[in-house]
Amino acid sequence: MAKSASSKRWLHRHVTDRHVREASAQGYRSRAAGKLLEIDARDRLLRPGARVVDLGAAPGGWSQVAARKVGPQGRVVALDVLEIAPIQGVTVLRGDFTDPAERAAVRAALAGPADVVLCDLSPNLSGIATADQARAAQLVELAAAFAREVLQPEGAFLCKVFHGEAFAGLLEMLKRGFGSVQVRKPSASRSESRETYALARAPRRTS
Repeated sequence: MAKSASSKRWLHRHVTDRHVREASAQGYRSRAAGKLLEIDARDRLLRPGARVVDLGAAPGGWSQVAARKVGPQGRVVALDVLEIAPIQGVTVLRGDFTDPAERAAVRAALAGPADVVLCDLSPNLSGIATADQARAAQLVELAAAFAREVLQPEGAFLCKVFHGEAFAGLLEMLKRGFGSVQVRKPSASRSESRETYALARAPRRTS
């Protein structure tokens, strides 16, 4: 069946996308790797020896970035309901992070508190804007709760957040649960996309 005009436009934009080409040249599995690289260059989240959790990790671009940044002394645990091909330096788990058993498996694989929790999750879209926004907001809330469970003091939680009716409320939720919250819009994120990223840091340890 012939491709539609919109499909051809998308394919042309994809193959000519600078960030797609750069990700491919560096051996990353997705253009999303460029988003994390840009944020990390600014905020220095991924340090050698760090423990990192990547929620909703498939196909694994963010986990690849994290593994290269933390090095052999660090730990990266990737979790997704979808299958992820093996990644050097990454413990890959298949499951739903909302399942208590899967959360326990992540903590066991970390063997200590996390320094960074990454979440680039998007919900399965229905095409109904209000329903999709509600589901996306719910995923952020669940991921934030998990991050609070596993992060050490001053650890970082980086998550995708979509602009919409729930955006302000999600930022307020993060501000209540973390020590600080900042918004990041990397250039690798397409300008027409409503996605942005919230960077939250766990409170400092009190004496």
